[in-house]
Amino acid sequence: MKVLFATYPMAFHTPGGGEIQLLAYEKHLPQHGVEVKLFDSWKPCFLDHDVIHFFSCVGGSSHFCAFVKRLGLPLVVSSSLWITEETKHLYPIDEIRAQLGLADRVVANSEIECDTLASVLNLPREKFVTVYNGVDDVFFERPRPDLFRQHIGSDAPFVLNVGNIEPRKNQLRLAQAMKSHPDQKLLLVGHVRDEAYFNEVMQEAGSQATYVGPLPHDSELLRSAYQACSLFCLPSTLETPGLAALEAAAQGTPLLVTSEGSTREYFADYATYVNPNDSHDIAQHIAQVLLKTGAGHDRASQRAASALGKEFSWATTTARLAQIYNTLVK
Repeated sequence: MKVLFATYPMAFHTPGGGEIQLLAYEKHLPQHGVEVKLFDSWKPCFLDHDVIHFFSCVGGSSHFCAFVKRLGLPLVVSSSLWITEETKHLYPIDEIRAQLGLADRVVANSEIECDTLASVLNLPREKFVTVYNGVDDVFFERPRPDLFRQHIGSDAPFVLNVGNIEPRKNQLRLAQAMKSHPDQKLLLVGHVRDEAYFNEVMQEAGSQATYVGPLPHDSELLRSAYQACSLFCLPSTLETPGLAALEAAAQGTPLLVTSEGSTREYFADYATYVNPNDSHDIAQHIAQVLLKTGAGHDRASQRAASALGKEFSWATTTARLAQIYNTLVK
């Protein structure tokens, strides 16, 4: 089985969860009998492959997908998209419907995402299949928290946010909420996708925030950051469900995440959920989690058990993806 992976041209300029997912699939699918090649626009080699898998619904993607179907090849699209009846006016909904309508299968990250997309786009539910997101096995290993503290040169308690700096990740409301917790620092890890938004966040947070920059995804420092923080907070305007939140959960880190999207399907009672549109609600729930975990000083019980078992490792979840490919090859 040979599968060609493709995505929109700018995707890896500031890689985020979708790009990490793509590379994780590439890494783990060979153990399930799938050979993966990354699309090269100079040597596309479409017809050398059994299935084409396109990642994202960014504008313009429908043209690539339409070309694949004109070649007569099976097409899989990873949507990574949370659209509701209330928010569909914010998206190029007709183009997204056309792109996903072309796909033989649309891979979503949760059952609720499949249900919602099928309903909002008025597409057949059987077109949508769930492949749960996962984490690399390395995230079940827990390094010493002092590695990250030495890296940043501080022992001050902090709330951690890992994600690209952009409006969807909602760091501005998190910075506003953190003002109710002056004893905690806010540490931001990730690429800057929106420079103007980043400047607004840092101006709002002032000296309370430190921008660490991006850390390599397989870095021991990143795992140490999950161990060192008082809690991990990802109050995005939507998540499906957020790879950084999965990584934090695998590390046994106290978790505060958005209520919008598929987060509850993954984390159930392990996480605390916030209204991403209300900085006061975020501040209140930060206080609750800090109180429950002893303000970050008594983490033994949290670290003793992870929210995620190995069923949420990439090695396991990609087995389902391989099965989906096999159903499309005649």
